[in-house]
Amino acid sequence: MCYNNFGDKMTDVVPNHVAIILDGNGRWALKRGLKRSLGHKAGFENLKKLSKHIFKRGVKILSIFVFSTENFKRDKEEVDYLMNLLVDNFKELIDKNSNVKIVFSGRRENIRKDVIETIDKIEEITKDNDDHILNVCFNFGGQFDIIDATKKIYLDINKGKINIDDINEETFKKYLYNEIPDIDLLIRTSGEIRVSNFMLYQMAYSEMYFTNTLFPDFKGKDFDLAIKEYNKRNRRFGG
Repeated sequence: MCYNNFGDKMTDVVPNHVAIILDGNGRWALKRGLKRSLGHKAGFENLKKLSKHIFKRGVKILSIFVFSTENFKRDKEEVDYLMNLLVDNFKELIDKNSNVKIVFSGRRENIRKDVIETIDKIEEITKDNDDHILNVCFNFGGQFDIIDATKKIYLDINKGKINIDDINEETFKKYLYNEIPDIDLLIRTSGEIRVSNFMLYQMAYSEMYFTNTLFPDFKGKDFDLAIKEYNKRNRRFGG
C-alpha cells in the first residue's frame, strides 16, 4: 500500500496528464537576497525531486513550462543563465530507473546551437522509454504552437497529403509541437492566477489549481494537496 506525505493511503484518482507553470523562482531568490538566476537553479533542483514524486503517484505525462517565447524580454544575464542551465544540468533529468521519455516543445528560433544539441541528445537517449513522458516546454508559446501547427497543415494540404475536410480536433493535435493528450490538471505556483500563453489547445477542459507557494518550495506534499483538490472537482466537458 502506498502512502502520501501526510501518511494517508493514496486512494485518490490521479490525473493522466499534469502540467505545471514553474513560477516564482526569481522571487524566491530575491526574498533571500540572491540573484534571480540562483532561484532558477533552486527551481531545477526541486524539479528533479518533484518529478520523481509525481511519476510515483501514477501520473503518466508531466508538462512543465520552463521558458516562454516572451522570456527573451528578460535581462540578458538571466536568459543566458537559463540557457546554460539547460545545457549543463538538464541531462540530470534522465533517470534510467524510471523509464521516462523526455520531449521538448517549442520553437527553435533564437536558441543557441549548444542548447539545440543538448535537446536533441536528451530526446535521442530517452526516445524508447515508455512508462512516462516529461514534456519540457522551452521557448514555448501556446499561440505560436497553434499558429505553427496551422502552417504545417496548410503545407500538407497544398502537397495533397491531407484534405481540408479531414481536419478535426484530433487531427490538429498531430501538428502541434508534440502530440500529447489533453491536460487534466494545470498547476501554477507563486500566486499568479493566469495561464500565460501556456498549452492553450491542450487545456480546453483542464482543471486548474493555483497556489501561493513559490516553485522552489513546492514539494511532494504540496502536489498531494493539489491532487486532493482535483478529486473534489466535478469534471465537466461542456455537458
